[in-house]
Amino acid sequence: MYAIPLGDTRAELRPLEPWNAEELLTHLDRGREFIGQFIPFGQDARDAEGARALIQRYADKRATDSGSLHGIWLEGKLVGGVLFRVFDAAAGTCEVGCWLEPAATGRGLVTRAARVLIDWAVEERGIHRVEWIAAAGNAPSIGVARRLGMRRDGVLREAFLYDGVRHDEEIWSVLAPEWRSARDAHREH
Repeated sequence: MYAIPLGDTRAELRPLEPWNAEELLTHLDRGREFIGQFIPFGQDARDAEGARALIQRYADKRATDSGSLHGIWLEGKLVGGVLFRVFDAAAGTCEVGCWLEPAATGRGLVTRAARVLIDWAVEERGIHRVEWIAAAGNAPSIGVARRLGMRRDGVLREAFLYDGVRHDEEIWSVLAPEWRSARDAHREH
């Protein structure tokens, strides 16, 4: 499979496959409370079978061209990931998301990994609109959207019920021409 370097940080982006279930579980256990502040990612993965089922759901999505799951490894250890939560090539739209354990924050890993996914979606698959959806209180996630050159389309007030609380959701997006312009400007610096 692939292993894409994420800059000069000894980090790489790789696919998460069902055989990575134990490693995903260990990672989720290290960061479960932090990861679960705003998203339910991994909350059902409490054992190896649950982790394998999570990965398999995305392997099935990959097989039907409707999503995919990619891990971020830092110095050989799984510390987070990025995903196409939704991928609709026929409509030219997708949604990119992320998760990260606390020890890996502040290094730009998610931003660099999301750039890889977005660039592939736009250039290889012809995606026109890439979305990023975040709880309004999730400042780090919103910061990634900004660094990716996305624009805030709007707020869906109290649209996301999570952990018994209704959260506002911010919808961010970048269109293919905007992405190319932002990517090229980023490469010049």
